[in-house]
Amino acid sequence: MNLDTTARRAPHGAQVSRLTAGWQDAGRAATLRQHAATYGLLPTISGRGGHSLLDEVAAARLTGRGGAGFPTGVKMRTVASKRGLRVVVANGMESEPASEKDQALLARAPHLVLDGISAAAEAVGANEAHLCLPRTRDWLIDSLLAAVEERQRAELDRVPVFVHDLPPNYVSSEETSLVHWLNGGEAKPTNTPPRPFERGVSKRPTLVDNVETLAHVALIARYGARWFREAGRADAAGTMLTTVSGAVAQPGVYEIEAGSGVGEVLAMAGADMASQSVLIGGYFGTWHDISEVARLPFTAAGLRLIGAAPGAAVLYVLPPGRCGLAEAARILSYLAGQGAQQCGPCIFGLPAIADDLAQLASARPEGDPIGRMQRRFGQIAGRGACRHPDGAVRMAESALRTFAADAHAHERRRTCLAAQRPRPYPPQSRTAQLDWR
Repeated sequence: MNLDTTARRAPHGAQVSRLTAGWQDAGRAATLRQHAATYGLLPTISGRGGHSLLDEVAAARLTGRGGAGFPTGVKMRTVASKRGLRVVVANGMESEPASEKDQALLARAPHLVLDGISAAAEAVGANEAHLCLPRTRDWLIDSLLAAVEERQRAELDRVPVFVHDLPPNYVSSEETSLVHWLNGGEAKPTNTPPRPFERGVSKRPTLVDNVETLAHVALIARYGARWFREAGRADAAGTMLTTVSGAVAQPGVYEIEAGSGVGEVLAMAGADMASQSVLIGGYFGTWHDISEVARLPFTAAGLRLIGAAPGAAVLYVLPPGRCGLAEAARILSYLAGQGAQQCGPCIFGLPAIADDLAQLASARPEGDPIGRMQRRFGQIAGRGACRHPDGAVRMAESALRTFAADAHAHERRRTCLAAQRPRPYPPQSRTAQLDWR
């Protein structure tokens, strides 16, 4: 997928353009002048109608768009309540390989994200802010540095923003990894407590938010909570960016109303009617039959009953004829190679499960790989130093459940031609030495 395929219009007008306003016209990063023409200048943070931005964000019922879905207003108020000067960290790492929403947002609307960083920093009482990006996207880093310099020349922001390039490993986007790296350590998750809001960068209270979340904060600062809630549902307010890929006619990043039906979003992207399965949430997500989820809202509450969650707002449609077990084995092999190697589940557990799933996918099992995996799932769940093992196990468990018939056929060494077809992303070698600093 490339940026030319992002921000497509829904054929029936269900798509909303808030974050994506002007994307199709510009085709590149909006300048400060273009940004101001689209949205106007960021208003004074002290308030709309006597209410502070903290009140507006809470009333808007904005939740984090990075995957966890925690109420943003609660997080901001908690940081603002701490003593001393605070810090804001904008997470633009987007380590999820199936997601391109943050890259698309930063590449087209950098000043909207920088507005959100500035607004959040002033609202919580921060005197410095940091934007973390993966160093593999050097072109994006250059673009954001240029946007920051443009704002500095205009004397637009009272709180300085520092742009950083971090190692692009899967777990390096975890909030404690960002804080640890900014404090001079490796970009690996650290034990909690303390959480960053208690003691983060330079041991100061730190607000860590996804870049899309902060872009929404910038819009709420302009238009208020009531406007924000005009889109979405009571339990899922506003809009959200979603990456749709796989067997779809128009893969890309879509801005949808929160709470849109899964089937509706797939229809926007032109999902292949012959496809039967979808991965919801990304590499830490879950596999499902499309018929099981099509009528469900793409929200945490709507998907909870089937054990799913929007996660990184990813929908990957498995192409017809492709082996779901082989695809899940590819993903698990990648995740096993991306652990921080700080605990037993990452060092021993995930590689063992990845080997079992690879055996099963190839229809050349040794012994009872399904039984071994099910035992190891229970031994690993909840015992990792971070959530990486749990996410990997969740994806693997869902694959065995959704592709159960194939799993039992493969266990009897009845392979399928689809399992031998080439896949778009080769698994990373588990012997590769990752750069953490």
